[in-house]
Amino acid sequence: MRRRDEDDTLYFGIGTYVLALDPSTGDERWRTKLRSGWITLVRHGPRVFAGCGGELFCLDASSGQIIWHNKLKGLGNGLISFGSSGEAAMFAAAAAAAAAAAAAAG
Repeated sequence: MRRRDEDDTLYFGIGTYVLALDPSTGDERWRTKLRSGWITLVRHGPRVFAGCGGELFCLDASSGQIIWHNKLKGLGNGLISFGSSGEAAMFAAAAAAAAAAAAAAG
């Protein structure tokens, strides 16, 4: 069963924008302009977190509206990287399934 905060939206950053697309049709659901710089992002529940120009933005995943913005003062203008425990669990489960399949194959 799908959690209420999950959907099939594809989120990505390009130029100075974060976009949300319907992966089945390619239709744009929303776009939000951020500051200049490379955009990195991660989805966490009903939020999309985007790093851009050394600043952090929190967007509503359903609308793209900026909920909050943190300039991360004193940390420079570097690229922001993200990680999530959900991704680690997904990769661990995939690795365990692959190991089990290899063991069963003998």
